[in-house]
Amino acid sequence: MPREISEENMRQLLDALMEGRKIAAIKLHRQFTGSGLKEAKDAIEELEASFRAKYPDKFKAAPQGKGCLGAAAVICFCGLAAVYWILKA
Repeated sequence: MPREISEENMRQLLDALMEGRKIAAIKLHRQFTGSGLKEAKDAIEELEASFRAKYPDKFKAAPQGKGCLGAAAVICFCGLAAVYWILKA
């Protein structure tokens, strides 16, 4: 049976969510309540949705993906340069 979350622990969960650390918040929830992974994930997502609706300005912007387009372009360019060099020789 899951345990109740104290006010201090709830503050830690909300801090983790506001910093964009959802996995850390799920781990904390499991630690504080003894619940399973699915239950903790569902509870954190529900908490995040309700907190975002009330205080949207408190959350950090979602992290931007670094992407791999630049790396793919460099690899393609190097490959084309190598093919050109081989065919030219």
